[in-house]
Amino acid sequence: MNLRPEPLVYELSSPGRTAVALPKSDVPAYSRPSALVRTELRLPELDELTVVRHFTRLSQKNFSIDTHFYPLGSCTMKYNPKVNEAAAANPGWTRTHPLVGEAFSQGALELIYRLQAMLAEIGGFEAVSLQPAAGAHGELAGVFMIRAYHLARGDAKRTKMLIPDSAHGTNPASCTMAGLETVTIPSNAEGGVDMEALKAALGDDVAGIMITNPNTLGLFERNIEEIARLVHEAGGLVYGDGANMNAVTGVFKPGEAGIDVMHFNLHKTFSTPHGGGGPGAGMVGAGKLLADFLPGPIAVKRGEAYALATPSKSIGRMKAFYGNFGVLVRAYVYVRMLGAAGLRRVAENAVLNANYLKARLEKAYPVKYPRRCMHEFVAMGNLAEGVHTLDVAKRLIDYGIHPPTIYFPLIVPEALMVEPTETEDKEALDEFAEAMLKIAEEARTNPVLLHNAPVTTPIGRLDEVAAARCPVLCYRG
Repeated sequence: MNLRPEPLVYELSSPGRTAVALPKSDVPAYSRPSALVRTELRLPELDELTVVRHFTRLSQKNFSIDTHFYPLGSCTMKYNPKVNEAAAANPGWTRTHPLVGEAFSQGALELIYRLQAMLAEIGGFEAVSLQPAAGAHGELAGVFMIRAYHLARGDAKRTKMLIPDSAHGTNPASCTMAGLETVTIPSNAEGGVDMEALKAALGDDVAGIMITNPNTLGLFERNIEEIARLVHEAGGLVYGDGANMNAVTGVFKPGEAGIDVMHFNLHKTFSTPHGGGGPGAGMVGAGKLLADFLPGPIAVKRGEAYALATPSKSIGRMKAFYGNFGVLVRAYVYVRMLGAAGLRRVAENAVLNANYLKARLEKAYPVKYPRRCMHEFVAMGNLAEGVHTLDVAKRLIDYGIHPPTIYFPLIVPEALMVEPTETEDKEALDEFAEAMLKIAEEARTNPVLLHNAPVTTPIGRLDEVAAARCPVLCYRG
């Protein structure tokens, strides 16, 4: 059943209505070339109140972390403290132009300098660059750094990058963009790297390995130090995908486990809104071998002043200006307010919440790799004959909860990837668990209900394939 959708602004139009009264022009009239004037546009005529109510009603139909539980695995849609938003909106930051020069940017440069140092300490790295503007952007920077390291040593034959089959899709994409060939390493029965397959793939043509820890199955890689040792002995380097640092901050330092370079998702772990196409930040931390190859410039301190400098063997800029500065402000405030003990508590609560939900749901929703998880777990949603994960996800909308990530990672059939984050309380987790258990029962007793879901939304289930291949991008009245 589809309820009537919100009327379009065109349908609300009434001739003669206007939302604004423009003053008489105080500049000379300008005659527009007739070829540039579009007379066929049927623009709506609306008063201000109608416009405000229309878009306010539309906004109230949205799912958001401020209104609903949002257990989106891997993407980490956690609540972000409003104090961070207030700090980032400070006019001292928002009115600073990137071209005013170092003398007039000392506050911004000091914040960058301090945040670099804090992230280096959190990750166990020698140095950090805040230049990359997104996680995949930082990932690309790390692969460029590894390639540059080998070329600087005259070792041009290292053209292969090893990537576990549980990796984010951006990992092989970054390698391809950097001109490297990817070699897939399968997972073992516990959801970690198959060590025998890894050993068999190592050789003098391997540039390194890209490894996510915890991985996309929500599992900590128990053999991380052994993996790093083997790759290093083969002459390769270790890239860490730090997308899931929110599970281990204050507990585990990747740099101390043998990771040579890693990106941090500031827009995920360190409290800036994630998703929706908003700004991101993919800071890159490096150990001693790669610190000089970091993208520049980075902030340095000279006496009492702060400046920008480029590392001696830098791969260059990743962005014309300095990343997404507002994201850096939010991350800085978040880290300063929590401190070392608070960051560790964040990770502990993220792990506790995920394991609590896993324990409540795993009898109804089988978990392929059932060992203790970290910040998220991957269940399977094919509950009954003809019922699939997509049906479960759509039905969950009727319970007022945003669906988890589905069909990722690809190595889990009918994957249902749940990440509650550390910011949710037990009541919210229990509400989600009860809804999921009711849906499991519905799948057995009334599967048609799931096939028709969602039924409480203005628009019912869409043909997602057709929507992707034949999108309607504008109104046609």
